[in-house]
Amino acid sequence: MKLGKISLISRISERIARMPAVGWRAGSNGSDKLRCMTFKQYMSLCLYDGQYGYYRSGPVRVGREGDFYTSSAVGAVMAHCLTNHVHEYAARAAVSQIQLVEWGAGTGRLAMQIQEAWQARAEQPSALQCRFVLIDDHPGHLEEAKRTLDSKTGRTALFLSSDEAMRSGGHWRDRPSVVLANELLDAFPVNRVTVEKGKLVELGVAGNAEDGFYEVHMPLSDERIAAALHRDGIRLAEGQQTEVNLDAEQWLASLAGVLGEGRVIIIDYGHEAEEYAAEHRMKGTLLCYSDHVASDEPYLRIGEQDITAHVSFTSLRHAAEAGGWQVAYYGTQKQFLIDHGAFELLRNHAETDPFGQAARRNRAVRQLLLSDGMSETFKVLVLDK
Repeated sequence: MKLGKISLISRISERIARMPAVGWRAGSNGSDKLRCMTFKQYMSLCLYDGQYGYYRSGPVRVGREGDFYTSSAVGAVMAHCLTNHVHEYAARAAVSQIQLVEWGAGTGRLAMQIQEAWQARAEQPSALQCRFVLIDDHPGHLEEAKRTLDSKTGRTALFLSSDEAMRSGGHWRDRPSVVLANELLDAFPVNRVTVEKGKLVELGVAGNAEDGFYEVHMPLSDERIAAALHRDGIRLAEGQQTEVNLDAEQWLASLAGVLGEGRVIIIDYGHEAEEYAAEHRMKGTLLCYSDHVASDEPYLRIGEQDITAHVSFTSLRHAAEAGGWQVAYYGTQKQFLIDHGAFELLRNHAETDPFGQAARRNRAVRQLLLSDGMSETFKVLVLDK
């Protein structure tokens, strides 16, 4: 089995050797002292290392040629419903200009679909003007996004890294913004924890380039981990693992600082706290994706596979409310699509070609609303500031 990018493996190994933290193998009673880093630090290097990280280098990661699909790959249903939602928000806010910011825009496919849906709505009476801002940290994704959006929109759209977006507050304050985070937060690095002999401990990563990496237990690295679990009412059984996404909470807090007037729409797969840490989830929700195949092996294909964790929407709402956000909408993706016009796309047709436009659109609606339950697992959280 392939271990992954040699240079990244060496970098992780060197970092572990310099870490002050010490962990122990499960069941060893702490007798073995092993130099280690937190799983969050390991996941951050695997995904976001500036030279070798999965989301910072290599080929395009999304779509048929990548490792996973997003909802934008299933026709233009989501774009149609999001366009309706933004127009409804602008009408209630009585604004004539809006800025649509897609954070984690990938190759710009969803932005292009929204642009097309926006142009279709232009035939209806509407004076609402929209400027697109696409944010992504993969250079190849941003270049592809610039090519994906047509030349007219491309001249007025902004293409930024996340660091640039957070530093450049002026981009957000000249008009109301709607920030779209579609399958963004599930890829934030997470702390992983478990209970050993009734005590909450953190999962760390030990090992080296020669022998490979493996899981160890270590003291909690951040007091906010236990506080977040307590706040959300999560109590783990002995040996049960779960994830805590402190970075998602920090992202919301930082966004509140740079966003003037506006709204954020979070679309991701996740659960309420009770389901997130249910007893049948003894190993948590962490998954890896490579070539559209899921696994639970984060210590293989290092830097060459996606690593994700489901989102705790209980945690997000608590963090949002503490940061001054107001919840404007929360429900399943299925309900959001129904509420914002998905059924408008269904058409009776006499086409015999199963790949005709009407047939493909009808299939996309059915797939998102009636297929394998993913639109129930995906949730939509809308927050206003």
